[in-house]
Amino acid sequence: MKRNQKLFNYLLTAKAISDRMRIILASQSPRRKKLLQQLGFKFDVIPSSVNEDTDEKDPVLLVESLALQKARDVSTSNSNSLIIGSDTIVVNKNKILGKPENAIEASEMLNELSGEQHFVYTGVAVLETNSQSKIIRSVNFSVATKVFFSNLDQKDIDAYIKTGSPMDKAGSYGIQDDWGATFVEKIEGDFYNVVGLPLNRLYSELKSHFPTVIKRISLQN
Repeated sequence: MKRNQKLFNYLLTAKAISDRMRIILASQSPRRKKLLQQLGFKFDVIPSSVNEDTDEKDPVLLVESLALQKARDVSTSNSNSLIIGSDTIVVNKNKILGKPENAIEASEMLNELSGEQHFVYTGVAVLETNSQSKIIRSVNFSVATKVFFSNLDQKDIDAYIKTGSPMDKAGSYGIQDDWGATFVEKIEGDFYNVVGLPLNRLYSELKSHFPTVIKRISLQN
């Protein structure tokens, strides 16, 4: 009887934690928002104010560090929350390509990628805070995807840039875009990682480290 009571109390506690936990995406990226919605999350979007300028040259350390900084920045003012931070870069021949400053830079980046193979790295940090906004659990990881570009025609590059779509994307392209999709010949790895959030790895990490969140999604569905 006592054992059953303890189990009942545990389930009540787990449900209470899950019910009151707020899920936050620390990114203003509409692509990450859409991807997170695919997992069935109900969440708020609170972009971080972290300065993304860095001298770090190692792509793995760079994206993991920025993702963690973003999540920590948002965590300081949000208690009882699960915060997801993320950062994506493109690396071509050991050169890190971020978001273009202008149309000329976007054109230069796309010409660099034309006919080449490059990597897309996305770093993710997931933090859980308590009632005092202190971090009580965290996980930080990154995923790399290899992308093969076709030889691009300058007219196609110019037409794509005129849409404005490349300007908020690392490497000046989006694999999910109408035009951007035509540039990609094939990939090796997670497609969603190139979009901005590696859903397979994220879901796996959540199941391992934040099981009450997964339980919450199951109850909602």
